[in-house]
Amino acid sequence: MPTPYPRTPHLPWSPGMSADDVRAGGLDGFLGREVVVTEKLDGENTTLYADGLHARSVDSAHHPSRAWVKALQGRVGARIPAGWRVCGENMYARHSIPYDALEGYFYGFSVWDEHDRCLGWDETVRFLRGLGVPAPPVLWRGTFDERALRRLRVETGRQEGYVVRNAEGFAREDFAGRVAKWVRPGHVTTGTHWMHATVVPNGLGPAAALWAVRSGAAPDAEALAGYLGVADGDADAAAEAGARLDGSGRGGDARLAGVFAALLHRTRRAALMSRAAGSLGVPLARRTADLVGLHAALHRPYPDVERRAGLVRMSFAADLGVLHAVAGAVAGEERAREQVEWSALHAEEAGLLGEAPLGPLRAGLREALARDGVDGEAGDRCWAEAREMYAQGRVSTVEEAVAATWRWRDGDFPRLVHLVGPSGSGKSDFAARSEGVAACVALDGLRAARGSRGDQRANGEVLREGLERLDRALGAGGTVVWDATSLNPHQRSLVHAVARRRDALVTHAVVLTDEDELVRRNATRAHPVPADVLTGQLRRFVPPYPGQAHRTWYVGADGTVQDRDGTLDGEDV
Repeated sequence: MPTPYPRTPHLPWSPGMSADDVRAGGLDGFLGREVVVTEKLDGENTTLYADGLHARSVDSAHHPSRAWVKALQGRVGARIPAGWRVCGENMYARHSIPYDALEGYFYGFSVWDEHDRCLGWDETVRFLRGLGVPAPPVLWRGTFDERALRRLRVETGRQEGYVVRNAEGFAREDFAGRVAKWVRPGHVTTGTHWMHATVVPNGLGPAAALWAVRSGAAPDAEALAGYLGVADGDADAAAEAGARLDGSGRGGDARLAGVFAALLHRTRRAALMSRAAGSLGVPLARRTADLVGLHAALHRPYPDVERRAGLVRMSFAADLGVLHAVAGAVAGEERAREQVEWSALHAEEAGLLGEAPLGPLRAGLREALARDGVDGEAGDRCWAEAREMYAQGRVSTVEEAVAATWRWRDGDFPRLVHLVGPSGSGKSDFAARSEGVAACVALDGLRAARGSRGDQRANGEVLREGLERLDRALGAGGTVVWDATSLNPHQRSLVHAVARRRDALVTHAVVLTDEDELVRRNATRAHPVPADVLTGQLRRFVPPYPGQAHRTWYVGADGTVQDRDGTLDGEDV
């Protein structure tokens, strides 16, 4: 049923309130609660449904400025549940404030479910991102503080104001006490109302090409490549991947990762992962790069008796529906296309083509372990072991996973944090900032103790000494850090063998730093490596995939963990 968006009351200190506006009756609904303050955009209030849309008035007529958002609703409507509505601003037409770098022509600011309840802010942002709809910029977040909000500075020449809302969800009848706005004085500065003037579109920024793909639009290959700073890509493959993903119902970041992977499928995975981390963010960059690294495996014959286990392990790293779409889009030969189709049939039969095929197993194990007070690293270890046993066919239900993981519930095992990344990526700094570390085995330190950390002639002896120290440290218990480049699977396997012997929880900490930044850092390091050595490291660097350790942390260039795999808590895979 079409539902008009409620009138938003003005905050007591809002200077833009007119005689017919609504003033907030009080601020009690905010006191002691977490609030989110977002920029108030100068657009037309618009509501999207699964089967249509309307402006503020539910019987709003056609206007040229509404054509774009109608096309958007046509793309995303199927992903809006029945009875839900998405409210936001149609930003296509310029009103009083000109915009020249929008992420899209529709920004969502609230989502309402079938019970007429507004979702919490974090849930709202996740839902909107899945649709391919951006949210307004967040200006402030925290426990409500009137003095802090009164001090917010609004650039009135380019910002209309701001909106305060509770971070948690609320019912429609509570709206007036949970949402309020501040509007600049004399907001309307044009002589003729925008609806009665020639439509002047606002401008889009570079990120608009990404949001268009998230929402289901045809990919603009040139704009996507330009966003990542690469020369070009396979535009035909990107278009086909987009069409295949539409057929599987994928949208949001899943569709964007698949389109990017098809566009850049010839790019070296490690370079793509590190380069894209800065512009796309680490989570999306690593998922895109893993699709690039894994898709070619679907082009080759694979023993059917081992196929299910292989597909399950691939699902640790990639959405198999997206992976098969990418593999099919870039397959050049008929035989490769046939292999992709055959693999997809196996994946469908095994129930692995959904967006979170292991989600129910994970959620059930999490709930069962929580009842017994098991969480944190013990819970992560149980989940890592359970999903590997699921791949092997040894467990298939939550009950079996619970029974099979009893030995790790007490957390009585050592921990290994295995750093991975080229020289200068920030591994040692990350290790130095890590808390609760009982010992750190650094190969550069062992070389320095022999006279020179740059001397590679005794690498074999240094490695043996390091592995012996690692074995002793894990035997003593606690958390141990292995600090070395560990660029490829063979190098990592030697460390893993020691960890298995000590039954340690292994966490890969993969440090992602763009190659240009690595070169810059290397030039200013106290102990730089020769330029040709760094070039060789970058050429040999093969980042681990999720599932090749119990857990994987992806560390951004700023030294913080920005993405995780293998944790029992958090979003389902």
